[in-house]
Amino acid sequence: MHIVKLKILIMSVAENTNMQNPVEQYDKPPFPDQEQGVPGTESEMTPKADHGETSYKGSGKLTGRKAIITGADSGIGRAVAIAFAREGADVLISYLNEHEDAKETARYIEEAGRKAVVVPGDIQSEEHCKQIVNKALEEFGQLDILVNNAAYQMTHESLQELTSEEIDRTFRTNVFAMYYLCKAAEPHLKPGSTVVNTTSVNAYKPSPSLLAYAPTKGAIQNFTAALGQLWAEKGIRVNCVAPGPIWTPLIPSTMPEEKVKSFGQDVPLGRAGQPAELAPAYVLLASQDSSYMTSSTIQVTGGTPTI
Repeated sequence: MHIVKLKILIMSVAENTNMQNPVEQYDKPPFPDQEQGVPGTESEMTPKADHGETSYKGSGKLTGRKAIITGADSGIGRAVAIAFAREGADVLISYLNEHEDAKETARYIEEAGRKAVVVPGDIQSEEHCKQIVNKALEEFGQLDILVNNAAYQMTHESLQELTSEEIDRTFRTNVFAMYYLCKAAEPHLKPGSTVVNTTSVNAYKPSPSLLAYAPTKGAIQNFTAALGQLWAEKGIRVNCVAPGPIWTPLIPSTMPEEKVKSFGQDVPLGRAGQPAELAPAYVLLASQDSSYMTSSTIQVTGGTPTI
């Protein structure tokens, strides 16, 4: 009898581990032909991205926290917003102009029983960044987590294709906004608050076709390391996540069709990552589980070495 019970217990544990082969867990290239205008939307992607809508289960790691997430309408930002809400946080969704995507993200936050605030606008503007922080304080009464995730990129095969306007837009969106938001948030962040920035594998292995974008990710990496040291005495932690190729609207809206079709095939796992596979790293860095981590980077690259 005891042997039978033990076998049943072992079988039950095995079934509940939910182990999967990561190589086969999601769709692999080639992807269908597709092209979108910038900034791209979730609804037009084939296949659809996974943001953890049905899979992410919270456990109260962020109960009572109030968060700002830029670029939270879609992609990594949406996955992080869903995870944060299910962990107990209220979330302000900062986005450019993808209104339907933002509404969908807000719906998931509210279904988790948390408050969602949507704020459209261009974070290239320092004034708008200040307004984002002020709106969070107005709606939530406090600010505990800032996720600098929004980004702009375009691919080019020649330096001569890069205009001064595009270089300016890329740095203002990816780097300047991070300065603006952190500066606006600083007076309101208390000990235990956290900042999580999205850098990239491009900070370590820059793609020659992303000659404007890749250097911004190196700057984010460096900014994170420096600010984490500067704010350590305040008890405010600053870390970042470095994704590899992740399947988001940024890809079909900023890359040639042939690159979209093969996107992610060159990493050791042989496929693009999904936003849902990034969210746990952000939850870790936003929670007390990472209390001894600051100026650090979690790399989620599909196996691509960064050293």
